[in-house]
Amino acid sequence: MTSMNAHLRNRDAEEDKVRDGLLQTCTDILQPLGRLGALETRLAVTKNEIAAAQAVRYKVFVEEMGASVSPENIRLRRDIDAFDDICDHLLVLDTNIDGDAEDQVVGTYRLLRGSVAARHGGFYSASEFDIQGMLARHPGKRFMELGRSCVLPSYRTRRTLELLWQGNWAYSLRHGVDVMFGCASFAGVHPEAHALALSFLHHNCPTTSEWPVRALPGLYQSMDMMPAEAVDARRALSALPPLVKGYLRLGAMVGDGAFVDHAFCTTDVMIVLPIANISHRYLNYYGVDASRFA
Repeated sequence: MTSMNAHLRNRDAEEDKVRDGLLQTCTDILQPLGRLGALETRLAVTKNEIAAAQAVRYKVFVEEMGASVSPENIRLRRDIDAFDDICDHLLVLDTNIDGDAEDQVVGTYRLLRGSVAARHGGFYSASEFDIQGMLARHPGKRFMELGRSCVLPSYRTRRTLELLWQGNWAYSLRHGVDVMFGCASFAGVHPEAHALALSFLHHNCPTTSEWPVRALPGLYQSMDMMPAEAVDARRALSALPPLVKGYLRLGAMVGDGAFVDHAFCTTDVMIVLPIANISHRYLNYYGVDASRFA
C-alpha cells in the first residue's frame, strides 16, 4: 500500500509538472512580443486568429493585388495553403478595434522553422528557389523562413513595420534562429518593369558563395538588366518595395535571379539574412534581447 501511495504521489507530481509546463507555454505564447501604442504583435493561438490572418492575406493578395486562388478560398475569402498548418502566424493587432482578437488583426507574417520544415516536406520557397546548397552548407545552423507578409492599407506605416520586425526578432531569439530567409515580392509579372531596382539588388546586395541561392532552372529571370554604372542608387532605393528596403537596412543579401509568380501576380526575389549580419545599429534599436517594444 505504501508503495502504491508513493506511485500515485509520483504520478500526481508528474501530472502537475506537465500541467504547469503547458500553462507556462500558453502564457508565453499569449504574451505580446511587442507593443507600440494601441498596436501589439504576438503569435496566433486559435484557429479563429489564424483564419483572421488568412482573411487579411486575402484582402491584400487577392482583392488588392489580383492573386489567383482556389474556388474554396474565394468562397471563404481567405488565402489558405497547406503550409498554414505547420507554420506559426505572427499577428499585428489594433487593440483599439472593438471585438475579439480575430477582429483586430491588421497585419501578419508566416514563420516556418527549419526543424518543422524538415518534418513536413521542406520550405515553401523551395518551389521557387534552389535553397538546398545554402541549407547543406550550414547543417548546424537554425533557419527560419519568413513569408506571406502583409498589412492592411491604412496600417502601412513605419510603426507597423517596426512592430512586425520586433515580433520576428523576438521569435528568432526565442527559438535560437541563426538565419532568416524568404521570398520578397515586387508587384506584377514583368521583371523588366523593375529593371532599375532589380539591377541595383543584383550589383549591390548579392548573396556570397557562403549562402548560395538561385531561382530554379527553367524559372530563372535575370536581374542583371542594367550595367552597374547605369544604376542610379538613389532612384533604385526609392523604387524598392518597403519590405525589401527594410531587409536591406538590416543587412540582408539577395539571391541570384528572380522568380515570376503568375498565381500571385508578383516578381519574387530571395532574401537571406544571417543573424550575424544584422547591423549593430538595428540590434541596438530593437535591443539584443528584443526589449525595445516589449
